[in-house]
Parts: sequence; structure tokens; C-alpha cells
Amino acid sequence: MRVVTTVQQMRDTRTAWAKSNQVGFVPTMGYLHEGHLSLVRHARAENELLVVSIFVNPTQFAPHEDLELYPRDVPRDLQLLEAAGVDIVFIPTPDEIYPPGFVTYVDPTGPLAEQAEGARRPGHFRGVATVVLKLFQVVQPHQAYFGQKDAQQAAVISRMIADFHLPLRLHVLPIIREADGLAMSSRNVYLGSEERIAATTLYRALQAGRLAFETRRADGPLAVIKAMTAVVASEPHAVLDYAEVRNPNSFLPLESLHAPAVLLIAVRIGSVRLIDNFLLRADGSWDVGIAVT
Repeated sequence: MRVVTTVQQMRDTRTAWAKSNQVGFVPTMGYLHEGHLSLVRHARAENELLVVSIFVNPTQFAPHEDLELYPRDVPRDLQLLEAAGVDIVFIPTPDEIYPPGFVTYVDPTGPLAEQAEGARRPGHFRGVATVVLKLFQVVQPHQAYFGQKDAQQAAVISRMIADFHLPLRLHVLPIIREADGLAMSSRNVYLGSEERIAATTLYRALQAGRLAFETRRADGPLAVIKAMTAVVASEPHAVLDYAEVRNPNSFLPLESLHAPAVLLIAVRIGSVRLIDNFLLRADGSWDVGIAVT
């Protein structure tokens, strides 16, 4: 496994190692968990050359968010990636990605980027789209792998790939969950013991929303939202940010309950903000993630 830290090194290495090979790419912000590693294993099985990036992207954090406190453990990450058979790990510095004088951003607009997470985190998807496009330009993958937990991020990136005619295939893989349903996230490390128990409210709320979706379809999205909201309200450590039912491609709110749909939830557990979702595919099947033991 080779570790590179500059754009030029990444380009040179990619050219030397993969002139004709199928290149897979998994972008991460590090502090890897089983959710990241599931993407890495999937990509490893489908590509001759596998690149993983570790970069905590400053442009997707608002001034009041946890950029400086975001968990980091690069030595541990490198051990995990080497064990998983990664070929190249790209670990650039912020100055390498955003050199002095940088002024050009990708700024997605409309409901896809401005509602749901976009409404609560203005500028977030501008930062996400910009860094992902820059990483795609440097790595030049044939296939890229993202997780369903960040459903709106995946939708924004899918739209960007289509809008810019990028020559790569996007894979969005299921959420990996703890045995009790909590979606794996680097931010889970912030949770205290009582907060960790309380954090399962997101999964329980989504389960209640799915049940309402299936049994009270005539009552419309409000029935689903009320079901999710009630579960969160019963947990004293939890404060609801939003519970919504939207189209997973446009991220417009649904006016009636039909596939495809995504049930979205964001909750604060103490000082930690967590997000989660259940996806109803166009064929009527649910993707609620995969629990590991």
C-alpha cells in the first residue's frame, strides 16, 4: 500500500499504476468504522486498483460545527486500509486541496441541495460537491463508492456526475448498523453511555415511520412524520431536528405515500447531531441497512 499526500503524487501514482486498469475510489474523512470498510471491501472486489482518500474537508463545516473536534486517527486508519488490500491512500492537507487564491466552487442549487440537510446546514453541499469533484479530477476513478447513510449527499453527487457528464459509475451501498440499529458514524464516539442508549431512538423512529407508511398510506406523509416525531419525543435525551418523507432523487417532499421515498431523520443527542434514513426503492422494497454483530 502506498500513501501519497500531494495532488501531483496522486496523479503520478495513478498514471503509473493504472494506465489500463479499472480504478475504484472510496472518499472518506477518516476515523474509519465498519461502514467505511464495507465500502472498501465492495470496491476491492470490483476493481483492479483501489484508492481511498482521507480528508476532513473544511468547506463543508459551518463555523459553529465540529471541524476541529472531528475525530482523527490516521495511523489506525492506515492499518485498517492495508489489511483491506487498498493500493493507494491519498491524504492531502487543506492547502493542497484549497491552495492560496482558491475561488472556484461547485454550488448545487434547488431543493436537492437547499432543503432537508441543506436548509439546516447552509453551504454544506457546496463544500461537499466541490471537494468530491476535485477528488474525482485527481484520482480519475471508473467507479466511486458512497454510503446510503448520507442519503442527500449521495443524491447531490449523483446529480453532479450526471450534470457534468463525469465518466464514472456511482455506487451507493446500504447503511451499516450496530446490532441495536444505530447507524455507524464517526460521530458516535462523542456519545456518553446514556447518550449511546438514547441514540437508538433514530432507528426506532424510522421503524415507526415505516410502519405508518405501510399501514396508514391513505393518511399521507403527515402520518409518517407524526409517528417518527412521537418516538423521538418519548426519549428525554433526544431533541428532534427534523423528520421528513421525501423523494430520494429530487429531495422534494412527498405529497402522497408512494415509492420511491426516503424517510429522513436528524436528532440531537446531547451535543451530538445524528442523521439516519430508510429508503423505499422504486420496486417497493425497503433498504433499512445491514446490522453487524
